[in-house]
Amino acid sequence: MAGALLTGCSDDNDADTASVTTTVPPATQTTMAPTTSAENDEDKVTPQAAQQLCDMISPEIDNWRDQGSTVAKVTFNGTVQNWAARNDGLNDEVLRDKTLVDTVTTRTCPEVRQQALEVLEVDDLASALVGDR
Repeated sequence: MAGALLTGCSDDNDADTASVTTTVPPATQTTMAPTTSAENDEDKVTPQAAQQLCDMISPEIDNWRDQGSTVAKVTFNGTVQNWAARNDGLNDEVLRDKTLVDTVTTRTCPEVRQQALEVLEVDDLASALVGDR
């Protein structure tokens, strides 16, 4: 952005008229690198948050079984989004990298993850989440 120069008009006989000069500094540009790596997203999930996800999925498995895999996937999405919202807005991380849910559950509660995979009829939990992968 170029600097601006403002001047007042004056009549040589008018002593009350002033001239003002204003210089605007050029705009600064900040560039931030995106954090799309699963490792960066995993770092945002505390051990307590990871356990909470497992604790939220576990009691739902029987309900999901009764609902059938299609409806269960909708409920599963709600559970994951609810968990993410409760944990410092992890929704963005889940949307950016759906495999985060698999990574967290594999590390924290592999047996719960396995049961969820069977009930949801998917190869990985990321496949059951809405949106592009």
